[in-house]
Parts: sequence; C-alpha cells; structure tokens
Amino acid sequence: MVIDDRGQIIFLNGTSSSGKTSIAEALLPLLAPPYFHLSVDAINSLRAKEPTQRLSRSELDRVLKQTRAGFHRVVAAMAEAGNNVIADYVLSERWRLLDCLTVLRPFDVVFVGVRCSAEELVRRERACDDREIGQGAAQQAAVHSHDLYDIEFDTEQHNPSTCAALICEYLHEPHPYRAFDQLREKFGDSLSGL
Repeated sequence: MVIDDRGQIIFLNGTSSSGKTSIAEALLPLLAPPYFHLSVDAINSLRAKEPTQRLSRSELDRVLKQTRAGFHRVVAAMAEAGNNVIADYVLSERWRLLDCLTVLRPFDVVFVGVRCSAEELVRRERACDDREIGQGAAQQAAVHSHDLYDIEFDTEQHNPSTCAALICEYLHEPHPYRAFDQLREKFGDSLSGL
C-alpha cells in the first residue's frame, strides 16, 4: 500500500505537569482531519509492570531508553502512514531531541514549548496523586535547553483552550522554516551518528 501524504506532527515539549496533555486534549476537537494524541506515558503504560520492578538500575535505564526510542518511531510510523499526530513528550535528555530530529526528518513538525514556573509545577504535582513532587522543576533546564520553538506557552498565563486556539491559528499561517529544521542545522554533525 502506498500512502500519498505524510501526516503532520504537533510536538508538545514540556516538563511533567506543565500542561501538555491538557493542551493536546483541547486541540483534538479543533483539528480536522482527525489527529491522534500520542504520549510516552501511554506507551509506558503498555509495558508489563511486574518484570520491570525486578530489574537492576542499569537494566531499567536500558528498558526506558528503548521505550523512548520506540515512542519516537511510533510517532514517525503514524505520520508516515498519513496520520496527523499530537506528540506529548518530555525532551529531558539531549539524545531524545537528537533522535527525534533524525527520526522525524521527513515530516512537518510544529514544535511547541509548554512552560510554567517551578512553583506552579509543584502545586500541580501536589494536586495529583500520581506525581513525584519536584520532578517537573528538576526537568526544566534540560527540557528547554535547546531554547527554540515554533510557538510556546506559559500555561500559568494561558489555559489549555487558549493554547489550542493559538496553535490552530499558527497552523493556518505560512511557516516554511520550522524550529526542527533550525535545530537540525544547529546540531548537524551530532545527528550523523544516530
């Protein structure tokens, strides 16, 4: 089967608890044709829990790296098949960004930064019973270290619906040179070994 058109990727990057999932959920009903919301949390939830709990730290690190690399390729495979994707992710390690720049090279990727203050991250983590307190704040510097996006939001200033509406507006304007293209130029030689 030959697919005529590749799908578009809206790539939401931010720390844990920054508001990526809420933005993705607000975007889905606004976008046509349909988009798929893919998150690394959803991929992680598919993995067997019992055997993972018995792994050494180095074995667990290997499994998590494979899971994240697999997520990058799931996003690419969905877009290659012509599906539009909202990727919800935390680029907290340099290799993740470099791998995404490589794997997602053939696609139109709109790179969206999702931020809020460390204090707000902690407040949100305390409000949820499944979050590690301080995780989001600890991720902030690494997640945004490349400091280049097509569009970005402070989710303390903008609610998810406003962010989604602004992303839709961005999609309807011509932007021939995306942040991923600029980042590929910046990291050029680093990508060749991946």
